[in-house]
Amino acid sequence: QAALDYSVKGWNAVIDTNLNGTWYMMQAAARRWAAAAPLATTPPVPHRGSIVNIVAVVSRGNPQVAHTSAARAGVIALTKSVSTEWAQLGIRANCLAPGSIATEGLNVYPRAAAEAFSDSNPMRHLGDVIDIAQGAVYLGAQNTGKFVTGELLVVDGGRQQWGDDWPGGIPPWFKVESR
Repeated sequence: QAALDYSVKGWNAVIDTNLNGTWYMMQAAARRWAAAAPLATTPPVPHRGSIVNIVAVVSRGNPQVAHTSAARAGVIALTKSVSTEWAQLGIRANCLAPGSIATEGLNVYPRAAAEAFSDSNPMRHLGDVIDIAQGAVYLGAQNTGKFVTGELLVVDGGRQQWGDDWPGGIPPWFKVESR
């Protein structure tokens, strides 16, 4: 949907779900972990928990889903901010940004659009759920990403540096015709 057409209710629903909902869960988990054990008085702090927020690749913006892009960019900034504050609590916080992944979620798109997602990255194929699961395990498990916090891991086959990104199709104004 074009950003000019968002209703206040639509905008708020997306921001509330994607940004505020993420914040409430992060804060509740951090409070629980912090309360579960006494704070360390000197480094290193024992590991208490890991937060892995799943976001969208928003580095280039996302036309037609600007509200989602704004919320997810907020989650990335929020995660980076609390990763510093919560390091003293033994809590790591990171984000994982999937690209086009082969899931049943592609069924909501017309077939031609779903097939076009395979060309949305320079590797010219979809990722799979294992790609995302491995990224989440790396960031979240105590023994793999134990020295990683405040980071954004993009698992998109290079999509963020490739071509156009128009989830609803390129509007006529932006199509380049050969001359």
